[in-house]
Amino acid sequence: MTRIKLCGLASEGDIRCVNELQPDYIGFVFWKKSKRYVTMEQAKKLKELLDPRILAVGVFVDEEAEEIIRLVQTGIIDVIQLHGNEDDAYLQALREQVNCKIIQAYKIRSVEDVKRANASKADLILLDSGMGTGQTFDWTYIKEVDRPFLLAGGLTPENVHEAVTQIHPYGVDASSSLETDGKKDPEKLKAFAQHVRTVDDNRTENTV
Repeated sequence: MTRIKLCGLASEGDIRCVNELQPDYIGFVFWKKSKRYVTMEQAKKLKELLDPRILAVGVFVDEEAEEIIRLVQTGIIDVIQLHGNEDDAYLQALREQVNCKIIQAYKIRSVEDVKRANASKADLILLDSGMGTGQTFDWTYIKEVDRPFLLAGGLTPENVHEAVTQIHPYGVDASSSLETDGKKDPEKLKAFAQHVRTVDDNRTENTV
């Protein structure tokens, strides 16, 4: 089944909505330059409202490792997602202190970017066009990927069915396309999840 990640949640209303939709992951953005930025205190309150079956992902850009470790150890996040210039030594420093999955994001603009993603020591890679751009990248590069990946970058309720059908990613991730006037739109969140699950349901029917 295709995993679903709904990112950039920032309000109690967002949490109520995803608790009904039951995605596999939700994302809290801890990058201060993002308009979806949440503080540790805000994320803590939101995590307390989150259905425990849904994993909370902390999204970071070149953050101090100690801050990330603190968020994991206090139970505010369950998974780490890195969008900066974090290297192997950085990942190792995290793993020495916490036992959780690490996702490493890569901007895909060339075959060389794919090679770097393939070589990542993270548990899972995320392929993107750039953090929060809302734009897709050239999906033809994906044929060079030789490991499971989350697909991000410009996915919408309108095109995610095509993406899952054609590309078969481990999971899909969306944020800005699920908003109206800068806020998460419950109808868009619902439509996105439904379109992903429709593909999976069709696959199941065809194999029975």
